[in-house]
Amino acid sequence: MPDWLIVRTFWDLTVTGLALGSIYALVALGYTLVYGVLRLINFAHSEIFMVGTFSALIASTQLLNIPMLEDGNYPYRTGGTLVLFLVFILFAAMFISGVGAVALERIAYRPLRGNGDAFGAIVLAFLTSFVIGLIFVNETKANLIIACVGTAPISYSYLRFFKKGKKAPRLAFLISAIGASTAIAEAVGIWGPNRREQYQTPRILEKKVLFNALGTDVRVDYVIVIVGALLMMTALTLFVNKTKLGRGVRAVAQDAETARILGVNVDLIIVVTFALGGVMAGGAAMLFTMVYDQSRFNIGFILGVKSFTAAVLGGIGNLKGALLGGFMLGLVENYGSALFGGQWKDVIAFVVLLVVLMVRPTGILGESLGRARV
Repeated sequence: MPDWLIVRTFWDLTVTGLALGSIYALVALGYTLVYGVLRLINFAHSEIFMVGTFSALIASTQLLNIPMLEDGNYPYRTGGTLVLFLVFILFAAMFISGVGAVALERIAYRPLRGNGDAFGAIVLAFLTSFVIGLIFVNETKANLIIACVGTAPISYSYLRFFKKGKKAPRLAFLISAIGASTAIAEAVGIWGPNRREQYQTPRILEKKVLFNALGTDVRVDYVIVIVGALLMMTALTLFVNKTKLGRGVRAVAQDAETARILGVNVDLIIVVTFALGGVMAGGAAMLFTMVYDQSRFNIGFILGVKSFTAAVLGGIGNLKGALLGGFMLGLVENYGSALFGGQWKDVIAFVVLLVVLMVRPTGILGESLGRARV
């Protein structure tokens, strides 16, 4: 291969890797925020991203009612109209994802923290029963039947074991997270747009080449994704470091009990944390649909695992680490797939993660949210 072609391929891979890494980074922020405050991994966060992708796609078609041209194509927006178009879709995805994340915390997690009642035990029982059904039965409708039938005895067991005001063990949080993730994905697969088929819409904007750098054509959607991720990351950092609620987030992350004694509303801070993570996932979802123009009910699974990997790679519980880990993972995946083939893309990412964790188990940065510098 000629040297000039190798250089051009390298920069092509760099641009697309940074764009993909930006999406990983924004989703990773949700894992980082929740872990930094609760020391728990919210595995259902990937489904909040999936819900955000559907929100963005539906907003771009149904809500705005784009008229089709005579040739069967859709007109591209330009100028101020395009900006308003993108901002509207962004806020729609952020709002729905944020609301979904808060609902997830209220229904699936809060009862397990000792703040729930019988309803929380019943919800956890349903999710647990649903997962059990999924393990042994492949048919989704059968899973729902098993979940409904199995809810009663499991609920009774939880009511006996988890008395009101008693915090559940960490295993219960893990079961609830897996159950919530599965239930959300299957619900969208059953009742969502196009059911289990891929949901694809017309492009939001025409993906023109914005400029050429180092022999590489840089598309406008890649620029928007990278710049948008950096802006959202900056806004989140300023919120955590400069606002009263942000100081509360850092205080709870450092020592929840001490923060509660000092008058911090820990429950409110936890809700704010979930909301922030959901908003970031919604932003990532909008950027994802702008590049790929599609979604599917299970699209959050692999991307969620990758984003969790990015969070661990940069330093779980570290906001800057999530950004760094996302960028690194996107670049390593692209470079590795070019060298070894696309079928090794996922394997390469996890191999790099294992190497980093063997050298530095806390991740590259390793600084926790509670010790974040103002």
